[in-house]
Amino acid sequence: MTFLLLAVAAFFITGTVLPLFSHDHWVIRFFDFPRVQLSGGIVLTLAGFLVVGPSTVVDYGTMALLGVCLVYQIDHILSYTPLAPLQVKEATDDGKATDKISFLVANVEIENRNAGSLLDLIDEEDPDLVLAIETDEWWMRQLRPLQDDFPHTLEHPQEDAYGMCLYSKYPLVDPTVRFLVEDDVPSIHTKVALPSGTHVWFHGMHPRPPHPTHDPDTTERDAEMILLAQELQDRDELTVVGGDLNDVSWSYTTRLFQNISGLLDPRVGRGFYSTFHARYPFLRYPLDHTFHSEHFLLSQLKVLPYIGSDHFPVLLELDYHPDAENHHDEPEANGQDEAQAQHELEKLEEKRNSE
Repeated sequence: MTFLLLAVAAFFITGTVLPLFSHDHWVIRFFDFPRVQLSGGIVLTLAGFLVVGPSTVVDYGTMALLGVCLVYQIDHILSYTPLAPLQVKEATDDGKATDKISFLVANVEIENRNAGSLLDLIDEEDPDLVLAIETDEWWMRQLRPLQDDFPHTLEHPQEDAYGMCLYSKYPLVDPTVRFLVEDDVPSIHTKVALPSGTHVWFHGMHPRPPHPTHDPDTTERDAEMILLAQELQDRDELTVVGGDLNDVSWSYTTRLFQNISGLLDPRVGRGFYSTFHARYPFLRYPLDHTFHSEHFLLSQLKVLPYIGSDHFPVLLELDYHPDAENHHDEPEANGQDEAQAQHELEKLEEKRNSE
């Protein structure tokens, strides 16, 4: 039994240590994802040692290492629990007229052919904008009835799980589809004109994840988010970023994105809001994200019901207050962040030059 516990402990210790190496290989970066699961596994392993009873220096040393690993894992995920202070303050009904805007972000899963569930959900939640990800021509046809209520659209279907379609109740100003890093990975960028005349930037993202066989690193994914972050860094305008980022909220690249862009994460101080994998509760991570500028207060954030996809949709409702920025501490990049961001882009350039 002790040998089995030592073997399990070795796995959890390795899974904790690997992400410390600054390498883009998917095996290393994967262990950014299951920090909640690793924490639970470490607790159970420590409990196993206590039940069996440690008897050797190796046993005690292993338990000490597991304790250090547990503290390290909890340090990464604690911000995404109610134990941490809120990064985004909640909107209050103070009777003042404000600009509200809501976004529904849904990775539909290209193989999923249950469009009715998503359409019913959109009808029930009644968002102002809908971003559908992994849309092909079939999905675009199925979602066309949305144009009755969402007359302003930008559709870019693809047959490779990287299509995107945006549907809006409000006019889109200069909507564009851009390819920030890869020629077949689009992103949507537009301003949204609210009825009051206020304009809100929206950026819909779905960077490519690593693949174990043909593209086993995260270089392109990380560079795409850093490029967007640098674009937003000096922008003092209402901004929302949403999409399936194929990364977890507590990874160093997501935190780097926040520090460079200055955007806020409404999940901080509230919860994990895990969205993937929808069919496997014990293997579920927060991959679908919504970030926004400090001009907003939070009216609503929730993970929505199952729609047949491997992702749950997310609903974000924001309340624009001119003085909201006085209630928030905007993330700021230091010299180390700037150097790390540049390093991520240099890795992309080196990879391209070597191909």
